[in-house]
Amino acid sequence: MKALLLENIHDEAVRTLKKAGYEVERVSEALDEDDLISALDGVDLLGIRSRTRITRRVVEACGGKLSAVGAFCIGTNQMDLDALAEAGVPSFNAPYSNTRSVVELVMAEIIALARHLGDRNTQMHNGVWRKSAIGSHEIRGRRLGIIGYGNIGQQLSVVAEAMGMQVFFYDIADVLPMGNAHKCDSMEELLGSVETVSLHVDGRPSNINLIGDREFAMMRPRSLFLNLSRGKVVDINALVDNLRTGHIAGAGVDVYPEEPTSGKEPFISPLREMDNVILTPHIGGSTQEAQVDIGRYVAGKLIDYVENGATGMSVNFPEITPSPRTGARIGHLHRNVPGVMATLNRLVADQGGNVTYQALATKGEFGYCVLDIAETDGGLLANVTDLDGTIRARIL
Repeated sequence: MKALLLENIHDEAVRTLKKAGYEVERVSEALDEDDLISALDGVDLLGIRSRTRITRRVVEACGGKLSAVGAFCIGTNQMDLDALAEAGVPSFNAPYSNTRSVVELVMAEIIALARHLGDRNTQMHNGVWRKSAIGSHEIRGRRLGIIGYGNIGQQLSVVAEAMGMQVFFYDIADVLPMGNAHKCDSMEELLGSVETVSLHVDGRPSNINLIGDREFAMMRPRSLFLNLSRGKVVDINALVDNLRTGHIAGAGVDVYPEEPTSGKEPFISPLREMDNVILTPHIGGSTQEAQVDIGRYVAGKLIDYVENGATGMSVNFPEITPSPRTGARIGHLHRNVPGVMATLNRLVADQGGNVTYQALATKGEFGYCVLDIAETDGGLLANVTDLDGTIRARIL
């Protein structure tokens, strides 16, 4: 089988796939829609990062030949997950691997903003000696508000508290606090309670422009603001306006509504002109440690699906972590409607097959079954594929 890895995915992914016997082709850049369709000819596994767009057109052009997709990052909004699921293509990401890397960058930026290190560094390089304590603060005792209390938000909570900060958080889910963190009942409550706000939310449509003029107005005067989550969750023009007035004293931004697709394109943003603003090129998770772990983790998920039918932690498939194989294994994705499993089991029995293991999981309109059969003839898979409700079936 052949894997295509785009966007400079780490060597660890290549090593993992090659060790398992896969042919690997690498491309250093993201591909546009037409180039991606051409490149996928003969490809079984596709690996991307954040810049390659997997659209419905790309999925449909594959003609059902693509087996699985791995996003070697956290975000998945660059993929049409519904189109992939409808084509029987499970997709995986790395939700935990770069958590520590992002948290460390957030803490570094909070300290840098509180001490105006970016401006002081620029002044020194320009020959200006400005030794002053005006506007500089310790972070000890200051209040940090975390919007989005998932993996990154929770670890940030622990690290910030260990450094003496008082932590407040808000999440739409009912999440237990870590340590002494205070849970806020609303985002509005949080914004009015803290001096530093850090965003850690996903890119779902309801989060677009989550923070705008209204929300900045709710923050305390001279607050610090950080966004290392998704570019479109902040109204950049509103942030610029509040930086100009001084209502927001400083900001750290790692993600943007529009980002260059390669290092050859210029970065254009009104934030470039602002003082006490740290701008980084979407590098929150870009450490060697994180990329090694992402490469190993996502490549391992792709291999486990191909060889065992495992879909645990898939972002668009029903999740199954199957037991060790006890016979010929079939993976069967189907419409989640009554009668499909009964028909499948009857078909196996009619052909003299003995089911030695079976697992079923459902997710919305989809059902996914893994079954092992001790005895079967070669025509069973063809018959399974023809069953009403079948989306995709394969023998492992």
